[in-house]
Amino acid sequence: MTLTSATVAAACAAFGLPTSALGAASASLQGTATGAGKPLQGSQVVLMAGSRSGVKRLGQATTDAHGSFRITYTKPADGAVYVEALSGQAHRLRLRSVVGFGGGGGVPERTVSKVTINELTTVAATYALAQFSDQRGISGPGPGLQNAAATSFNLADPGTGKAGGPLTSDNANSQTLATQNTLANLVSLCVTDNVRCDKLIQLATPPGRTRPTDTVQAILSLVHNPTQSPGRLEALARAAKVFTPALSAAPSSWILALRYTASQLYAAGRIAFDAKGNVWATNNWNPGTRDPNYHVTVLDPTGRPTLDSPISGGGMKAGAWGLAIDHEGSVWAPSYGGNAMSKYSASGKPLSPEAGWKNGDFVKPQGVAVDQHGNIWIANSHGLKGKPGAGSIVVYPHGDPSKAITIIEKSLNHPFAVQIDGQGRAWVTNSHLSFEEIRQSGRPSNVGGSVTIIGPDFKPITSINDKSLQAPVGLALDSKGNAWVANFFSSAVTEIRPNGTVAGVHQLPRRVFPWSVAIDGRDRVWIAGFGDSSVSLLCGADSAACPPGASAGTVLSPAQGFQNKTIQHLTAVQIDSSGNAWVANNWSKIVPPTGGVGLVELIGAATPVCTPLTPLPVRPSATAPNPCPK
Repeated sequence: MTLTSATVAAACAAFGLPTSALGAASASLQGTATGAGKPLQGSQVVLMAGSRSGVKRLGQATTDAHGSFRITYTKPADGAVYVEALSGQAHRLRLRSVVGFGGGGGVPERTVSKVTINELTTVAATYALAQFSDQRGISGPGPGLQNAAATSFNLADPGTGKAGGPLTSDNANSQTLATQNTLANLVSLCVTDNVRCDKLIQLATPPGRTRPTDTVQAILSLVHNPTQSPGRLEALARAAKVFTPALSAAPSSWILALRYTASQLYAAGRIAFDAKGNVWATNNWNPGTRDPNYHVTVLDPTGRPTLDSPISGGGMKAGAWGLAIDHEGSVWAPSYGGNAMSKYSASGKPLSPEAGWKNGDFVKPQGVAVDQHGNIWIANSHGLKGKPGAGSIVVYPHGDPSKAITIIEKSLNHPFAVQIDGQGRAWVTNSHLSFEEIRQSGRPSNVGGSVTIIGPDFKPITSINDKSLQAPVGLALDSKGNAWVANFFSSAVTEIRPNGTVAGVHQLPRRVFPWSVAIDGRDRVWIAGFGDSSVSLLCGADSAACPPGASAGTVLSPAQGFQNKTIQHLTAVQIDSSGNAWVANNWSKIVPPTGGVGLVELIGAATPVCTPLTPLPVRPSATAPNPCPK
């Protein structure tokens, strides 16, 4: 009997099965494996699927004289599908390419039927899926896994084996393309040169760490240790000229950064991630002007506008340095120019009135946070009308503006950031200067600043004062409840214990002018620098996540931070569930003040966190019934 689509559908119906249960899950993959620009004959090709439950082999083949192969397989229901080609001495040459990914993330599922496996796709897959990779393969919880697989397509097109679209458009003039090509050239050394291949693996091994066994593990080591041997590795890569343009000098790190631009995405102030991994951003100015921007931007996890972005309405006027997502997935964004609060549904529809909510008598609202009970906390940076320098915190109980509570406390002086700890307490930075004064000032000798802690009963508990607190702006809390505070004028990060005592002051280079802080899933501390356009990384409370000998506050990035031509003057950094660190280009020039362009993603560099924040950083689990706590 010939099985037609109608026959399959009837059979499924008879047994109460979905139509996809028969026939539809079968797929075929046709591909080519190349190394150093030539076909790889006799290579073992393995097709695998990674998901929350682990790694599963879907099929295998051996390449012919043209490096070609074909594998018929049963398409998995979820996760990421990838293919590897193994060749050379002890299979030290391991090449990899992403074939597809399932739904559940911020990008629709996708599977390619023709694939190229080469050094470039290997670097792309290894970077994008770095936080889901080990010697067993690729696996982990969604939606971060699916979104990471989708991101690999931005770095390299698995169909052609060439650089991805974003690398050759918005990022063509950055050093990212040259860095990726240099890494690919390093991999190509293991095609024919065993001596240089040994050298690659040796140089990719950090002190005190396990030696990589193959090219994928060597590149993975560089993702996790981006300051490892930059000069010697770049010099080694010059022996291969397969991929151009390549670096002509040693990089400061092996970070791969991609900038994403979109309509109305200009002078972005703050970033937040929703449950699917979509990126929400507020915008200060209209493109090319200093006029207030009336839009909120939403990008999918691969940097493309989604949810009909840019979104207008709801009272937005010059988005502030504040953005938070509540337990229902609704997005709260202060309207700095409108002296109001704006709210949007998870699907991007304005939920606040045309002029926004003004309950609480806002004057230049800034930071916003959501606590465990769904209360919305807002830092009213200019406090009360007619009282210069005063400050207040406004709370919308359970997100209800009509029941607004205004908290007035003498220690509140231009409150800027607000974050919630595990006890439901609100931590508030007091910058002692307005938003405009901070960005326009020189370097005052003693501006001062403080941190106020307010209880879940909305009553102030204490005020923390320390000489290191000099115009504190951004604040983040780690999984143990320690607060990490960015001090703009002292270029230092103050670490404060949950009991309010200062645990340490960690000095950054003089010109960093740190603005924002984020904590990743292993409590490492990420800092966005406004002054020198950099991203710094510090060891946090978990010393096991850092190199041997490092402790809280040890700088893990280059001395001047991670830098790239795509990175401008930053006011925000946040970590997504795929392990990418995203930063907001707020200004492109300081004199004259000029808006920054786009958001920048440091791919695979951070340990994933559950999104939205809940409220402390939690690493998604592959073993718990739910990857992220509710």
